[in-house]
This record gives sequence, structure tokens and C-alpha cells, in this order.
Amino acid sequence: MSSTATHPERAGILLVDDMEDNLTALEAVLASLNEPLVRARSGEEAMKAVLRRPIALVLLDVRMPGMDGFETASQIKRLDQTRDVPIIFLTGADDDSGYAFRGYATGAADYVTKPFDPWVLRAKVSVFLDLYRKGREVERLRTEVQELRRRVGDVP
Repeated sequence: MSSTATHPERAGILLVDDMEDNLTALEAVLASLNEPLVRARSGEEAMKAVLRRPIALVLLDVRMPGMDGFETASQIKRLDQTRDVPIIFLTGADDDSGYAFRGYATGAADYVTKPFDPWVLRAKVSVFLDLYRKGREVERLRTEVQELRRRVGDVP
């Protein structure tokens, strides 16, 4: 697992796929967003990655050996610190039609079939990154207000 363009205060986009070519394609599509991209080649690596650093979004392949995408998503959603991280499932167009239902039931925010339209995927990822940033800003402002209230004696 490696990461590119890391910055300690910026959350990464976790790319999870057991196929190197797929990871390379995702990186090429998302590089223009200028956000940290974190790779994982398995569900196990993905779990380590979400515990090591803030993750704004997970792009998760459904079919992988060992812990598949559904199991990985379930594990991510079980943890308090990662429960709210959105997951976009990626799967081949010829995969079982029940995969989409199972993906959403597991907590997926979206479901994209491969081959995907690079413009559409980049647009979807941009929306989730924007939501992540806005959520962090709300948290920052909430903390600031609490500190101001504490200073003026409104809140113990």
C-alpha cells in the first residue's frame, strides 16, 4: 500500500482493488483532483489504511480474493471512527445484478460498474470530497463556538 500527495490535514481517497491495472486507472482518473490517493490491494489492507489516516471516501472493488468488498464495507461501517465514511462500490458490468442491492444494504453511498466513465466517476468523487470538507468545517465551527461560549461563561 502506498500513498501519493499526502498532507497531514487532508483526508485521503482510499482505492481498493486487487488488480494493479484497476488501481492505476483509478489514480489516472482521480489525479486531477489533487487529493491524497491511498492504495490497498485487499480488504485487509483497506482496513489498515482507514485506521492509519483520515479517509474522506472509499472506492471499493466488490470482487476480491479473501475479504471481498462487501465484507470490507461491513467492517468499515462497524467501526465508530469510520462508520460515516462514504463507500462507492466498483464492479464489472457483467456481475450479478443482486450485487447493487447487496452493496447498498451494506452501506454503500453509490455503486458504479466497470468500465466506468472517467468524467462521471470524477464528478461523483468531487461531490463526496466537497461534503467531507463541509462536514469538517461544521465541526471546526462547532468547536470554535463551544470555546467562545466557555470563555464568556455561557457553558461550563
